[in-house]
Amino acid sequence: MKIQIISLFNDPAKSYLSTSMMRKATDIGAVEFEYIDLRRFGLGPRNQVDDTPYGGGDGMLLMIEPLHKAILHAKSVDPDALVYLTTPKGKKLDQSYSSDIAKENTGMIIVCGRYEGEDARVMKYIDRPFSIGEYILTGGELPALVLIDSVVRLLPGVLGGETSAEKESFSDGDNLEHPHYTRPEVYDDQQVPDVLLSGNHAEIAKWREANKS
Repeated sequence: MKIQIISLFNDPAKSYLSTSMMRKATDIGAVEFEYIDLRRFGLGPRNQVDDTPYGGGDGMLLMIEPLHKAILHAKSVDPDALVYLTTPKGKKLDQSYSSDIAKENTGMIIVCGRYEGEDARVMKYIDRPFSIGEYILTGGELPALVLIDSVVRLLPGVLGGETSAEKESFSDGDNLEHPHYTRPEVYDDQQVPDVLLSGNHAEIAKWREANKS
């Protein structure tokens, strides 16, 4: 899967996506990341990418022309890729949505919003607007990383065991996972449940099922 990120501030994404599970996904060839600097497509000698909104109001908006040019560039690299936009008005991201995207294994172009938002005309070029929640962030980079992480870890070979992703929280619907414990057996007067120490796999399975949140 090829994932292209369009942003004014790609350094945070580069840092995060070069570590841990995302690094593994890259190393095994499950995913390829490309970082597109929106300012490359800015207008005039100062590469302008934002301007004041028509009708007045606070803040600045990302301009339609640089956004469109950046999307066209990304599409020229991967014509079949779907274009995502981080926006509070988009579809709410959940495990089911991430799983569906991973199963499609189609290229992603993720446009990260900034400032007060973007010229509404960009929606003509967006396939999948999405949201990670009803709150305000400085930019779309964090939602983009949430989307990427939740999808890439579900790609074949990334987590290791074939059933690893299926056993995680939310994968079987709305249930959370059961509690987990590791060494030591007792800490600060808190004891690991005896059944988990018993070696009785049938009873352990029953306990885990009964203790899902």
